[in-house]
Amino acid sequence: MFNWISQIFAVTRFSIRSLPQRKGSSAAALAGIAGVVAVMIGVLSIAQGILKTMESSAGEENAIVLRSGSDSEMMSGLLGDDTRIIAEAPGIARNDIGAMASAELFVIINLPMRSTGTDANVPLRGVKAQAVHLRENFKLIEGRMFEQGLNEVIVGQGAQHEFAGLEIGASIEVAQEFWPVVGVFETGGGLAESEIWVDAAVLQPAFRRGNSYQSVYVKLESRDAFDEFKDSLTSDPRLNVKPMREAEYYDSQSTIVYNMITGLGSLIAVIMGLGAIFGALNTMYTAVAGRSREIATLRALGFRAGPVVISVLTESLLLAFLGGLLGAGLAWLAFDGFRAATLNWSSFSAITFAFDVNTSLLAQGIFFAMLIGLIGGLFPAIRAARMPVAHALREL
Repeated sequence: MFNWISQIFAVTRFSIRSLPQRKGSSAAALAGIAGVVAVMIGVLSIAQGILKTMESSAGEENAIVLRSGSDSEMMSGLLGDDTRIIAEAPGIARNDIGAMASAELFVIINLPMRSTGTDANVPLRGVKAQAVHLRENFKLIEGRMFEQGLNEVIVGQGAQHEFAGLEIGASIEVAQEFWPVVGVFETGGGLAESEIWVDAAVLQPAFRRGNSYQSVYVKLESRDAFDEFKDSLTSDPRLNVKPMREAEYYDSQSTIVYNMITGLGSLIAVIMGLGAIFGALNTMYTAVAGRSREIATLRALGFRAGPVVISVLTESLLLAFLGGLLGAGLAWLAFDGFRAATLNWSSFSAITFAFDVNTSLLAQGIFFAMLIGLIGGLFPAIRAARMPVAHALREL
């Protein structure tokens, strides 16, 4: 057993020390694997960024109320009387203003994207005064809050970053009128940073919505108060509503786009991975062919087939690991924190987010690289072990 292990170390050390002699093919394989890993992590970090944005939007003690049967705010509709009844439900927290409930209106306007100049569907949200207290991480970072009753808007920093014409002092056209931008806010990376906010009482007549809303956001006294709150609303014959925890709602909102991007990213990674596997195969077959005399000599001296297989696999896995590290590092430098916008398929509006290259993604990328190295080195390793000693010696 000790002799077998010593053979593994001896052959593996010889294999790794000979890598500089094959630096061209080795560098090509390493670069190919690094490219695959970087692209895979980059695409999947989009899905992780969107998921993180949705998760950051949900408060532990917050709930949202939609019309029964609605899956999103765009499909919902509530009368003003409904929103007053909801705000009086038990379990809702209170502050100096009153019940912590905000009846809100959600519409879409077109604004040009900074990067391309093409129009995008940007969410415009009409809110009540309690809205800023319901979003726990809400903070004005520039300018001031809009005044109630005036055609003034504040914009999320994500929206300002991605869409043109949202600087303080600029104006946006809404319902054939120009509304000035007076402030910029953040919500700790939440979905609201993709939106533009205005007083709901101003937005209603602008879009001829009368006394109607689409949702009611509430803050509960505690997380455990949700069941009492929900039972009160669903048992009230005056209402036809669907209360949901915010976390549940945002999870459902992110499912479609998350699955689509993850599926697309995985497909791209597999296709590129196949190319990287062929590259690794070519590299390792070349390495085996170039070392055929050394391998044959070792076999003639009594070295077993097992150490030869392990040495070739180790070389392949080492190249794959280095390629994976390089690709992961490039992905982290290029994509982590990079801001972009995509379409939220549930609301058909733009959502801004930051790419999230987290530790889990980096580990997945390196694991995928090692898998490529394992497959790419396995068959050349078997070929090296089965190489007839006399034939290999005659080749060179």
